[in-house]
Amino acid sequence: MNGHQGLDIFQIMLEASIVVKLDLLLLILASVVSWGIIFKKTSFFKTLNQANVDFMNLFNNSSSLKEIHDHSRSMAMSPYRRLFEAGYEEFNKMRDANDGDLIKLKDHFKDFGMVSLERSLNASMVKVEEDMGDSLTTLASIGSITPFVGLFGTVWGIIDSFASLSKGGATIETVAPGIAEALVATAIGLVAAIPAVWFYNKFSSRKAKMRESLVSFGEHFINEVERIIAKKTKE
Repeated sequence: MNGHQGLDIFQIMLEASIVVKLDLLLLILASVVSWGIIFKKTSFFKTLNQANVDFMNLFNNSSSLKEIHDHSRSMAMSPYRRLFEAGYEEFNKMRDANDGDLIKLKDHFKDFGMVSLERSLNASMVKVEEDMGDSLTTLASIGSITPFVGLFGTVWGIIDSFASLSKGGATIETVAPGIAEALVATAIGLVAAIPAVWFYNKFSSRKAKMRESLVSFGEHFINEVERIIAKKTKE
């Protein structure tokens, strides 16, 4: 054991060839970008969930769509609120197109269904999904590409090591740092890729669950509109 010292990874990185150094630098930058996206999206989804809870409390405890619309102005924008605003605006447009007569509007919806409201809600849902999916493609790319970038550094380091062996007179002590240098590139590649892939799957799952809840909220909104029309036309 005496005379044998552990290899210093940072020293290995400093003494690596220029190609491997560039490879490692690229991997480190990718990891920094990845973690930046991870922290950003974690905060983003946490904020969305809380805003949805606040808006849903308002929605369930209000007596009219106008009351919800007026009180929600002071609240943080949420996916539920965005759908509500789109549906509420379309509802008002349809009511104005029927001269403000809810009986005419009821007949229109009876003949043609709630297609216009559904289109407005779906269009808003697409925009919400775009916001939720922002940067996820970059995260997925980092997760899929960085292992290959690390592998490239490994292959290059091994080539250098065998080139040293081919000159003759090389010993395991002189070749070992080159092999270690090569393997460090693979390790850094995996360190960058694993969190990116894990959090990409986590955020994708949250996005899918959010979409399901938005579909449910959209149906809830349409039911509320139907109840309002039915109630008003009986008065």
